[in-house]
Amino acid sequence: MSHHPAPGSSLSAARRSRDLTESVGGPAVDVLVVGLGATGAGAALDAAARGLSVVAIDAHDLAFGTSRWSSKLIHGGLRYLASGQFDVAHESAVERGTLMERTAPHLVRAQPFVLPLTPLVSRGQGALAWAGFRAGDALRVAARTARATLPAPRRLSAMETRHLAPTLRTGGLRGGLLSWDGRLVDDARLVTAVARTAAAHGARVLTRVRALELTGTGARVRDELTGEEGEIRARAVINASGVWAGGLVDGIRIRPSRGTHLILRSDDLGPLPAGLHIPVPGETNRFVLVLPQGDGRVYVGLTDEPVDGDIPDVPEVPETDIGFLLDVLGSVLSLPVRREDVVGAFAGLRPLLDTTDRRGTGARTADISRRHAVLTSSEGVITVVGGKLTTYRRMAEDAVDAAVAARRLTAGPSPTASLPLVGAAPPRALDALGAPRHLVRRYGTEAPAVLALTEHDPRLGERVLPGHPVTAAELLWAMHHEGALDEADVLDRRTRIGLVPADRAAALGTVRELLEGATARQG
Repeated sequence: MSHHPAPGSSLSAARRSRDLTESVGGPAVDVLVVGLGATGAGAALDAAARGLSVVAIDAHDLAFGTSRWSSKLIHGGLRYLASGQFDVAHESAVERGTLMERTAPHLVRAQPFVLPLTPLVSRGQGALAWAGFRAGDALRVAARTARATLPAPRRLSAMETRHLAPTLRTGGLRGGLLSWDGRLVDDARLVTAVARTAAAHGARVLTRVRALELTGTGARVRDELTGEEGEIRARAVINASGVWAGGLVDGIRIRPSRGTHLILRSDDLGPLPAGLHIPVPGETNRFVLVLPQGDGRVYVGLTDEPVDGDIPDVPEVPETDIGFLLDVLGSVLSLPVRREDVVGAFAGLRPLLDTTDRRGTGARTADISRRHAVLTSSEGVITVVGGKLTTYRRMAEDAVDAAVAARRLTAGPSPTASLPLVGAAPPRALDALGAPRHLVRRYGTEAPAVLALTEHDPRLGERVLPGHPVTAAELLWAMHHEGALDEADVLDRRTRIGLVPADRAAALGTVRELLEGATARQG
C-alpha cells in the first residue's frame, strides 16, 4: 500500500497560490463552481470527472457552511416516506448505498439506533415506528444495498434494550426497536475527500476566494488573503452557495431551517453501544437523536426551526433550542443531564427552497420538501439548492447536466456513482491496513501515510488533547494535503476539536506551533 496521497489530490497553500494565478485573468474554463460545501465540491468533481476544465471557489474554507453542521448521518430517507415524498426517499436510499458500498466506505458505516418503548411512547406510536423501520428496510432493498451493509431492523426485549442503552430509565420500559442507518465519521471530512478527488481530476480548488458578482460567463472575485480583485471567466457558472445562494442570484428565495445539536462528554452519559431515537412528546414523526461519536463526545440533536433575517457566517445556538433538546433527553434517561453538562453546541442552516406563496408564511420548515432544485437565471447562472448532505452527489450531477445542456459543453454522462473518493477501498482492504483504527476510519487507504509522518518525528504521534484521538501528525497532514490554511481550518473542519470551546483553547498552542513550522519549511 502506497505511503503517499493520490496523485494530484494534495491541496496546500502553495497549490492554491499557483492555481489562483492561473485562474484569475486567465483563459475561460468550462465550469466555475461557487461554494465548496458538499454540493459545490461534488459539482467540481462531477464536471472534472467528465473531462471538463473546472475552477471551484469559496469565500471561506471547504465545508465552511451547512456541510459541517449536520448530524453526520447518511439517511435512507425514512422521514420522507412518512410525508409521502417517495421519490426523495428512494433517492436518499440509493445515494446512501452508493456512499457505503462504492464511493466512500472508509467514511460511512452502519450505525445502530435504539428507539426505547417507554411509557411516553403509546403502543400505537410504537407500531407506527416499527412499520416505518420495516418500510425503511424495503427502501434499502429497492436501492439494492446489501443486507451485510445495513442489517435488518428488529424488536428488542427490555433486557436487550438496556444492554444497548444502559443510560435509559428502566421503569415501565417495554422493550425497544433496533434500526440501522448510514453514519459519517465526519461530514467536513467527506467534503474534503470530494474536493481532493476533484483536484486529482484536474479541478482547481480555491478557498478564501469570494465571488463578488456572478454572470453567465464568470465572476468578479476577491482573494480574501490579499484583498486583490479580478475576474474568472467560464463557459458555465454553477452557484452552489447553499443558504447564501439568493445573495448572488436574483429571484431565488431560500427559507433556512435551523438544526441545532448539543455536545456532551461520553463520560457524563455512560456507555452507549448504539445511538438513540427519542420520540418528541406530542409529535408522531419527530425524534431527537443521541449520536455517540467514538471520540469521547456525544451529539444530541436536532431541531427544525425557521430562521428569518440576515444569514450569519456561523449560526448562533439559541438557549430555547438547548432547553428543548435537554427536556426531550431528560424524558428517557436515568441520569439528569444539566445545562452545565453541555460542553458545546452547533447549529446548521438547511438551504430549503421557499416555494410557498408569500402570504402563506405559516408553513413550518419541517414540512417544506427536502427535494433539491436546479434553477437557471435569465443571465444563465445555474443554481442548485435544497436537498441534503446524503444526496449531494445526485444534486451535483443534476447541476452539471444542466450546465452541459445550457452551454452545449462537450461531456459524457456523470461517472461519479461508481467513482471512489480519495482514501476509499472495500472494507476488507481497509481492515488489512497497518494503521490504527481511528486513522483508517478518517483517512482510509491514506492512513499509513499519515502514520508514516510519525516515523520521521515521533512527537507527531502524540495526541493533541488528552482523551481526544487526534494526533499532531493529522494536523500536519491537513496543512500539506487537505488545503488547511490556518488554525481555524485545522481545528474546526479538518478535525472537530473546535466544536468544544474548552478543547479548542487547549489545542490552539500546538496547532500554532505546527503551522509556524510548516510555513517556515514551505518558505
